[in-house]
Amino acid sequence: MDGTQDRYRYFLKDTVRLTIDFNATDQNRGKEAPPLQKPVPADGKRIDLAPAHEWKGIGTVDITAAIAGRQSIRQFTQELLALDELSYLLWATQGIRAVASPSTAFRTVPSAGCRHSFETYVFAMNVAGTARGIYRYLPVENQLLLLSEDPDLGPRIVRAALGQSFVGRSAATFVWTTLPYRMEWRYGLAAHKVIAIDIGHVCQNLYLACAAIRAGTCAVAAYDQQAMDELLGVDGKDEFALYLAPVGKRE
Repeated sequence: MDGTQDRYRYFLKDTVRLTIDFNATDQNRGKEAPPLQKPVPADGKRIDLAPAHEWKGIGTVDITAAIAGRQSIRQFTQELLALDELSYLLWATQGIRAVASPSTAFRTVPSAGCRHSFETYVFAMNVAGTARGIYRYLPVENQLLLLSEDPDLGPRIVRAALGQSFVGRSAATFVWTTLPYRMEWRYGLAAHKVIAIDIGHVCQNLYLACAAIRAGTCAVAAYDQQAMDELLGVDGKDEFALYLAPVGKRE
């Protein structure tokens, strides 16, 4: 077997756990846990989202039917995505059910050690009540924080997604970043495998939630890392893009 393949396959195994002294992790050394949400600028423009289960226009769907009908959709209509529909999708993927401490919250998706290393960004291109631009979801406040308005957002995200044009034709594209230290604080070098596992939980919830609003999505893991990080305004080291998924109404 090629040695390079073997080294990369090691990431998929839990063998690394045997090499870690968990007494030496920052958690066990008494270091303060990172906060569950990035700081929010006091003067940032925010959009309030509807509280959980108070959305309008959200249908119900049988979970068995949603699972059976799950498929990746790359063709979207030009229909607007309602703000309540976006609120619902954000809740389904990273919504907070209860805050346990400044560093811990119980959400709608599982996470190893309840560490939840992700931040959610939304490239809103056809969402009612929002300017075309880049937003960050604030799950603690249940708000959207406007980062930048950008009328040329569609072509820019397509370039960052290596020319995958359907990413720029969506009503909104979700981009999840990871802040690895949130997980490393507890698990050290064992953190990175579970970060990759956790993001799968998040995106699967998006697929299933889309079924309730006649929308579709398609998970995307191929992108230009530097270009996507620059588009988001993150440093590419302590926070970087990990996964994205365009969402739009289906025919």
